[in-house]
Amino acid sequence: MAKQQSFADKATKAAQMKGAKCPVCGAIFQPILMVSSERSRAGSSWKFNEHRVQVCKCNEKQVYA
Repeated sequence: MAKQQSFADKATKAAQMKGAKCPVCGAIFQPILMVSSERSRAGSSWKFNEHRVQVCKCNEKQVYA
């Protein structure tokens, strides 16, 4: 049987979230994998570029747009 968690236990766990904080809004950055597709220069094939982006509340509209 699982241990019962109280609301206070859940609140303290949420307050201890690890990660870098944004200096502007104070939210913790969430890393996402951004994939963009481009047509290759040599031919008509497609190439997928992947890079990691740190998203917080103040830049999520720019990233997801």
